[in-house]
Amino acid sequence: MSLPPADTPLYNHPLPEIEQWLISQGCQQDRDNLHCWYVQKPQWEAEIVMDVDSIAVRYIGAGENGQDLVRSFKYSLSRRDLDEAIFVGP
Repeated sequence: MSLPPADTPLYNHPLPEIEQWLISQGCQQDRDNLHCWYVQKPQWEAEIVMDVDSIAVRYIGAGENGQDLVRSFKYSLSRRDLDEAIFVGP
């Protein structure tokens, strides 16, 4: 399965392709909550939640005083934009 071009808005990706993209970024799907994903990088870790109209990212312990930092991104953004917004870290 190949992904659409990187400049394609995420809402134009079928769900299996979105899941493939998350896996290619090192994310692991929560077996109990299939809309939740987890990713751990050397400098940070995050939970990604695929909501109805956006993707919510909770960077664990990345905010002030070790609090979680939450960001939300609309599916109208391209996969390239989301790569740069989510996977570069908090």
